[in-house]
Amino acid sequence: QVQLVESGGGLVQAGESLRLSCAASGSIFSINHIGWFRQAPGKQRELVATITSGGNSNYVDSVKGRYAISRDNAKNTVYLQMNSLKPEDTAVYYCYAHVGWSNYWGQGTQVTVSS
Repeated sequence: QVQLVESGGGLVQAGESLRLSCAASGSIFSINHIGWFRQAPGKQRELVATITSGGNSNYVDSVKGRYAISRDNAKNTVYLQMNSLKPEDTAVYYCYAHVGWSNYWGQGTQVTVSS
């Protein structure tokens, strides 16, 4: 079992930045990869960024060059630095962790970008 708690969402204007945090607890040694999905109203949940246990990261094309995922193993925390935010980045952002055949999810944090 893995527990995930997100923080850092909020309301910002276009062009501004936010940093999301995801604190993991439980069987964290079993995590294969961890990252962030987002879901905008009326849209499907999409994978935004992921980072493997080896430190390799991947991003959806729409956020490349603007978002950066990182992890602090000492704090068991994953971060998503979001720069140059756009109104289309507005969504609920969910932290996930992939362990074995299962995905674990955080409760989600709202990010709203006004134009």
